[in-house]
Amino acid sequence: MNNSYMIVWVFAAVLLILVYRKKGYVGVKKSTFFAGNQALSIIKKMPFALLTAAFITQLVPIEELSQIVGPQSGLFGIFISALLGGLLPGGPMTSFPIALIFFAGGAGAPQIVAFLSGWSIFAVHRVLVFEAPAMGWNFVIIRLVSCAALPILAGLIVDWLPVGDITVPPILDF
Repeated sequence: MNNSYMIVWVFAAVLLILVYRKKGYVGVKKSTFFAGNQALSIIKKMPFALLTAAFITQLVPIEELSQIVGPQSGLFGIFISALLGGLLPGGPMTSFPIALIFFAGGAGAPQIVAFLSGWSIFAVHRVLVFEAPAMGWNFVIIRLVSCAALPILAGLIVDWLPVGDITVPPILDF
């Protein structure tokens, strides 16, 4: 078990204690039931997301991808990655496997950060389906304009950081 899992388990244990102290057994039971339902939902989706990512890695021209969003693509690659992330429909079950495909295809860390930041901030499907109907277009425009540079800035910051060599996770090394 690596350190990130340990941190999450310790955090969950602390929260378990806090919930028990505040809400008792009923609060723990409700939380456990909710977590179980969420886990079942994810378990149903995850194999398909992983299969989709694996199939796409076999179809995407990896060499061409690295020229567009590779570490040497600079600001252009960061911009393209942020734009692609913003246009990508779907949740994390879609975006993270595709980010892994970019990674396996030779994308640089700045480009992957810009891609995921673009997806997080601009997800067009979420804006059209949830945000605009709930908040109104005036709010949406203000938010999008005020956040427009963030994915690009995030990519540029990573480009300036001494991140060293980041390698492809072994799960995609096929």
